[in-house]
Amino acid sequence: MRYNRPLLITEVDTLVKVEGTLDELRALLGRAERATATASKTVKEVKTTAKKTRRKLSEWQRYIKNRANHIKFKRGAKKGRLDLAAMSKAFKRSKK
Repeated sequence: MRYNRPLLITEVDTLVKVEGTLDELRALLGRAERATATASKTVKEVKTTAKKTRRKLSEWQRYIKNRANHIKFKRGAKKGRLDLAAMSKAFKRSKK
């Protein structure tokens, strides 16, 4: 029984055949591991020296961050979640 489905063909992008003694392979792969280790080490060092400057939070973000300003739904499907609409109204009223 034949089906009218196309055959699935899998493609292999890169295959490398490596031949040699165990010592030669260890020497080859050991060099590659050391190269990746030093590259990742330098990346970490650069990240620590060149940190991003943190921008100042907006007034709304500072308002939200303060737990005393949190208004939560008390019942229904959204119970326990922040009521952002009510918080927005309270924030706008507090600015006046």
